[in-house]
Amino acid sequence: MAVVAHYELARTGEFRFGESPGLQRRFVFTLDGQETTGAQYVAANSIDIGSPHPEYTVVPCTSIEINEGYEGSRYHVEVVYRYEINDEILENINPLNRPDQWKFETQGVAVAALTYFDGTTQKPLTNSAFDYFEGLTVDEAQTKVVIEANRPTFPSAIATSLTNCVNSGSFLGAGPHFWKCQGITGELRRELVGTSIIKYWKITSTLMYRQTSWNLQLPDMGFNFIGGGQKRRVMTFDFENSEWIPSPVPMGLNGSGAQTFGAPAILNRRVYREANFNAFFGNPPP
Repeated sequence: MAVVAHYELARTGEFRFGESPGLQRRFVFTLDGQETTGAQYVAANSIDIGSPHPEYTVVPCTSIEINEGYEGSRYHVEVVYRYEINDEILENINPLNRPDQWKFETQGVAVAALTYFDGTTQKPLTNSAFDYFEGLTVDEAQTKVVIEANRPTFPSAIATSLTNCVNSGSFLGAGPHFWKCQGITGELRRELVGTSIIKYWKITSTLMYRQTSWNLQLPDMGFNFIGGGQKRRVMTFDFENSEWIPSPVPMGLNGSGAQTFGAPAILNRRVYREANFNAFFGNPPP
C-alpha cells in the first residue's frame, strides 16, 4: 500500500529530574491498496531515527513502532515515534556524524647511540680522544597514535601524499619533524540507520612520535675536508716520524667542511617529505 494522507495525534511526554525526557509522537497514516514500505512513512512526514523533536530539538527520535490495522481498518496504520537523550544513541545515529577516535600508546625502540645530552645541549658521544664507541645502542621512547575516522569517500590522494611524511609545522605539542605518518588504510562499510543504508569508509591513520625527531642526527665525520675551496684528505700528525699523514680513520668536521681535530659537529638531516598534519588529522577530543 502507499501513503495517501496522515495526521498526528496528541503528543505525550514524561520529565524526571536527572533523567532523559521520554517523549512520544503518534501518527495515523491512511493507505491505498498498494504495498507500503517504512521509507514511505519517512517520506510522508520526514521523521526517521535521529530526527529531532519539533519542540525539544536536542532530543532525537530513537525508536519507531508500526502498528497496522489501526482501529480495525486495514487502510490505517499507527506509527509511534519515541524520543530520548542517550549518549550512545546520539553518537551512533549516523556513522558519518561520529567523532574521530584517538588511541595513544607509548613504546620503545633501540637506536644507534651517536649523541648525548650535556644539560640541554646535544653533543657527539665520543671518548676523551674524540673516537666513537662502536655498536652502542640506546632506547628511545616513541608514541604511537591510531586515529579512526568515518568519511564518505576514501581520501586516496591524501593517503598517498601523507604516508611516510613528517609534520611540517607544530603538531600535538611538538615541533616540525617529530611526528611521522606510518600509513593510512580504509575499509568500506555499510550500516542501516533508520530506514536508510549508509555507505562510508572507515579510515585508520597511524602516526609515530620520536623524542629526538625523525631527522637523522649524524656526526660530521669523513676522510676529506674542505680547505681553500678544495676537497682535501683529512690529516693526522705522526709523532713518531714528526710528520702529517693522511688519516686512516674518519676525522671530525665542523659542519661547514673544515677539519676540527677534535669532536665533530652534529648534522641534522631531514630524510622524509613534509606535510601539513593539522589540515588532515586535526586534534584529539578534549
